[in-house]
Formats: sequence, structure tokens, C-alpha cells
Amino acid sequence: MELFGTAGIRGGVDERVTPELALSVGRAAGQDGEEFVVGYDGRVTSPALADAVASGLESTGVQVSRVGQVPTPALAYASRGRRGVMVTASHNPPTDNGLKLFVDGQEYDDEAEAAIERRVEDGVAPSPWDAWGDSLTEAVLPAYRGAVVEYARGFGADPDRLTVAVDCGNGMASVGTPRVLRALGADVVSTEANVDGHFPARESKPTPETLEQFSGFVADTTADLGFAHDGDADRIVVLDSDGAIVHEDTVLAMLAEQYTAVATVDDPVVVTTPNASGRIDERVEAAGGRIERVRLGALHEGIARVRAAAMSGTEVVFAAEPWKHIHPAFGGWIDGVASAAVLTRLIAAEGLATRRAAITERPYRKVSVDCPDARKPAVMAALETELPGAFPESDVATDHGVRLTYPDDSWALVRPSGTEPYVRIYAESDEVETLVTDVRAVVESAVESAGS
Repeated sequence: MELFGTAGIRGGVDERVTPELALSVGRAAGQDGEEFVVGYDGRVTSPALADAVASGLESTGVQVSRVGQVPTPALAYASRGRRGVMVTASHNPPTDNGLKLFVDGQEYDDEAEAAIERRVEDGVAPSPWDAWGDSLTEAVLPAYRGAVVEYARGFGADPDRLTVAVDCGNGMASVGTPRVLRALGADVVSTEANVDGHFPARESKPTPETLEQFSGFVADTTADLGFAHDGDADRIVVLDSDGAIVHEDTVLAMLAEQYTAVATVDDPVVVTTPNASGRIDERVEAAGGRIERVRLGALHEGIARVRAAAMSGTEVVFAAEPWKHIHPAFGGWIDGVASAAVLTRLIAAEGLATRRAAITERPYRKVSVDCPDARKPAVMAALETELPGAFPESDVATDHGVRLTYPDDSWALVRPSGTEPYVRIYAESDEVETLVTDVRAVVESAVESAGS
């Protein structure tokens, strides 16, 4: 079985994420603890799947607190001191759904997910009839929103002169971000702020293409900035007053620099991923911190690794991959609502243009090269030798794919996609088109050779 991807279990509800699977996962997870919170997003299939998960948990003697329809960050917040299951497919299409498991505010790690997978495969029998658990309802949204507001007030300035546009995308941000920003004092104009599991306004994943209409809305309403979320509100996209999307690594660099600059420890650490821009390293190092990289989808593992190796004075102050941010001082989960709140106050204190001015924004590209899954191991093994040979002037790292770093801080990363039949190329350089073309030629040759 291969249930878990980089963000829990996810797939179509007709064949993969079925009520039967949800029941089995509930019974499997019930072996881990005595108390769980269960929540779900706005998808049409989510309430029934949440019922199935809860039934599985209760049948193994677990006490279940049902928190209803909530953003994923709110469910994670509610799982502190206990465990939780969130029914969501995040930014996937409405035909999909999924399950994310949490313990004490953090997503299950690989070991915990593997244990669930083994139990699902082997089957878990229910407890005796007189040892079943029961359920109660619990309201977590007010407490979560209040906690985000209180946390954000530790940054920047009151946004009482700021107009913020929010595209909730018919997702769970509808009950999160607009209310939090209004509580902070911002003038908020929201769009698609009704929860609808069909996602009628746009696709759940916010991209330049799906946000084209919202970009015009931001500019037309003379907003100072805009935010857009995915279906469960863990991701965030930032737009400037012209409606242009601010590059995700620039947003990450702004937050990483801020958290590093205000840290009171000797060794502040920011955890990010191999595809993240060198602009993040520049700003963190300028603020007196350092970067640790971890594979995509494993921020929580990177945080745990830094903490396990920490000396006195070491602290993870921020962790992020593009569009997904963890604010460790607030909680160990990815939280787009908290990001919107913190960014709003930072930009209220010092405008977005001013904050961007200090960040070197070199041209950045991401391209995909067709590669059948079966060829990926051979291709990547070959590239570990062929890329350094083709680009001897670069420094090479092979921890998470093959990353080439040049003396002028340009870089390229080649890694296999974990979900699609591609090898990805990421590059950042003043001559990015030339760099991508040269790297792509080596990758395509390796793919062709692996098939011969």
C-alpha cells in the first residue's frame, strides 16, 4: 500500500478516499491515543468522510471531539495536547478528498504514517461493544481566530489605515482570514467568501491563471494588498496594490528575515526546501541567522532534525516552503491565516514596496521534463555525475536532488516529482533562460539514455 503522499492521504472519492478507507484509517489511528478532534473542509463529501473517521475512532474506544467545518490550521490548533484528523483535499479538485493526521499540533511524521498504513493493510478489529468511545461537539473557531489575532499583534503596527482584499476561493478561509484581519483593524474587502465545495468561482489552487480575475479586483478596489487562499486555508498567495502576485520566495524572505531579526537567541534557524530561492539565504544571513533545507513536504521533519541537534541558543524561528508557512512560536502547523495576519501588520508598519526593496529578486524559472516514473532512479543517479561534469564551475549538493550553486549565487536544482511523471528543474539567475536551457539539455539526455 502507498496511502500517504507529501501531505497526508489524498485522491478521488470514488476509488481511493472512500468511506471504507476513512473508517479503516479511523480504527488504525485509534491505536495511537485516547482523544481525537475531527474536523472537515467545505467539500461535498467531507461530512460523510468525517463521520466515517469518527466512527472508526469511536469503535476502538476513543473519545472524539467533533469540531465541524473548519480551516485545517484551526483543526491543527485544536489538536494541541491530543490528536486530530482533518478531512480535506486542500487545493485538489472537488472530486477529491483526503485525510491529514495530527498530534499535538503537528502533522504525523513518516514513521507514524507508516504505522497507520500497516494497520490499515492488516485490519484493526473494533473494541468490545461496551468499550466503544463516544463523541461530543466542540467549537474551536472563536478560540483559534482569537489566538491568531493575539499572536499577530506582536508584530508591526495596527492596520487601521490599510485596505486588504481577500479571495477565499469558496474555501475555509471564508471563516478565517476576513474576520481575523477585521479584528486587527484592517478595512477588508472579501470575495468568494462563502463556503462551497463545488468551488464555483475558481479552482481551489490559487495560481496566476486562477487568480486573474482577483488580480483585477485588487487593483480596481485600490487595496493596499491582497491575499488568496486554497480550499483549506493553509496556503497563501500575496498580491501587491497593482494586483500582481508577489513571488512566493520574496514573501518567504520577508517573513524569514523578520523572524530572524527579532529572535532573542544566538542561533536562529529558518527551515526551508531545496527549491527555495537564494534570496531567502541572503536576508536570513543579513539578519544574523542561518538556513537549513529539508525535502519538499517535510518541514516538520526539518524542524525536528534541527531541534534534535540543537546546542544551547539554537531555535527554529520560521519554516516554510513556497506558499506554506509554519510559525513555530504560534504552532507547529502550516497556517495561511496566521501568515495573512502577520503580513498585514508588518506591511502596515512598513509598506510592501519598502520591505521588498531589500530583497534581491533575480529571475526564477520552474520547468518540467517528461520522465516515466520507472526511469527516475536511473536518471537521478546519472545526473549526480553528469551535471557536475557539465558545470564544473558550480558547487554541487545531492541531499535533495542535484543542486548547482554558482559563485554569483545563481543556482539550479534538479529533482524528480513525487506525484507526476516529470523531473523538475528550478533555476534562479540573471541569465535564467540560458541556465535552464543548458541544464535541461543534460536532463533530457539522461532521460533518453535511461530508456535505451
